Amino acid sequence: MSRGAQLNVDGTVIDLDVRRSPRARRIQLKVDPRLGAQLIIPRGVSQREALSFAAEKAVWLRDRLARLPPRIPFRDGAIVPVLGQSHRIRQTTATDLFQTEVRREAGELLAACHPDDVSVRVGEWFRDNAYDILARRATAAADRIGAEVTRVSVRDPRTRWGSCSESGTLSFSWRLFMAPEWVMDYVVAHEVAHLREMNHSQAFWRLVGHLVDRIDDARSWLHRSGPHLHRYG
Repeated sequence: MSRGAQLNVDGTVIDLDVRRSPRARRIQLKVDPRLGAQLIIPRGVSQREALSFAAEKAVWLRDRLARLPPRIPFRDGAIVPVLGQSHRIRQTTATDLFQTEVRREAGELLAACHPDDVSVRVGEWFRDNAYDILARRATAAADRIGAEVTRVSVRDPRTRWGSCSESGTLSFSWRLFMAPEWVMDYVVAHEVAHLREMNHSQAFWRLVGHLVDRIDDARSWLHRSGPHLHRYG
């Protein structure tokens, strides 16, 4: 459960998303590309104490927030990445009032819909295409190592690019469809390898290496550029 609080730094008001976490071992102050400033309070610590801690770090927090890249909504004229390539969203007139679509063409995402519906339609387009390509590639990768995918889902988690359950269900962030293909393929390989090895042992990494190249490059890209994908939409 979370609630809001505010800090005032030389006239600049900072909104805090305050959350309690039984798993946290200490007070944590984070900057999330989507949620902004987050204050995590562990068990046994009062909110007053946690807010006092945040106030001591307020200048640092203000500077970190100021360095966040601006959010880019899915709207007419916005530049968004598709498989690592920049595309401009362009709203066009739907030929049929009840038939809307988004299509990728010559460096553009053409959204044939009402202007007020561009954000929703483009978001749906990203999710649908992410599911299609991730499901296909996960199934193909699993076949290569003799594993089986029972189900694939796409979501929008804040901290994970993918996950694998013991039942064989793979879940991916739809934002991977914005990343270069070789980065997306690494995440697919990582989760598929967990179908055989539910750990990060040497055997696990051998499976990942059997499926894809450029593992270190992909991990570096996700660490450096991955957070920026959360500013879109």
